[in-house]
Amino acid sequence: MSLDKRADTLRLIMPQWQGGNNPPYYFGAELLAWLAPATDGPVETVPVKLPSDRPLPKEDGIVARTDLLEQLDAAFACIRKYNPDRIAVLGGDCLVDLAPFAYLNERYDGELAVLWIDAHPDILTPKEFEHAHAMVLGNLLGNGDADFVKTVRRPIKPQNVMYAGLKETLPVEGDFIEKNQLRFAGPAALAETSQPVIDWLKETGARHIAIHFDLDVLDASQFRSLLFANPADQPGAWDGIAQGSMTIPQIVRLINDVAAHSDVVGLGITEHLPWDALAMRNMLRQLPLLGR
Repeated sequence: MSLDKRADTLRLIMPQWQGGNNPPYYFGAELLAWLAPATDGPVETVPVKLPSDRPLPKEDGIVARTDLLEQLDAAFACIRKYNPDRIAVLGGDCLVDLAPFAYLNERYDGELAVLWIDAHPDILTPKEFEHAHAMVLGNLLGNGDADFVKTVRRPIKPQNVMYAGLKETLPVEGDFIEKNQLRFAGPAALAETSQPVIDWLKETGARHIAIHFDLDVLDASQFRSLLFANPADQPGAWDGIAQGSMTIPQIVRLINDVAAHSDVVGLGITEHLPWDALAMRNMLRQLPLLGR
């Protein structure tokens, strides 16, 4: 099944930034939406509060919890306006895939397969971390903050989840992956072939799949619009944090190989941080005849 645009595909633009407490995610989503090919299908933009200089509150262990829950409800409202067969998501932090993937698992009777292309497992809880973008897959599996989890009416089956490009994990993450027997293949296993993912797909028997593509799975030395490539950071600022090492051709090959074996009904692209474009925008605002 190809990834060609379809009339029954909703394009959901969600410039959410509070899940990672990183305002540039807002502009990253806007630019991603501008760069994406035109679509003949419906397009909805989830209302998201504009970034500001005010610090976000920490509520019940989660930064900006109230804003995130409101935006989650708004995303569900956008989706249920169309009840689409397929959803393409342009974000925003990783939490933007919570509503679309939860909806798609309902839509396909709890038999959705999920390929999580990411350098991180995204299964932490407020006990371990305060930013909800690192909790989204856990929520989809029925784990984590109760108010986020209850929006997932049919949790995704653990056997229907596989990580691609996953790097080093924290002990608590490794324990969760082992306990739930989540499949994974690292960058080396996928460097020349998509076979580990194709084999898993065949084992699941799932006919429909949603793909989460966090851009931080990419090698920051080759693609610079990533969290780990911020030119303002001091050398070594991200030492000890797992960073992606895959290439764009490897990811394109993997996704298209998956599309040849299963019906791709969801595709979420997240965590776009175009530092150079952001610097250019901010510079232009300060120039005569252009800026305010």
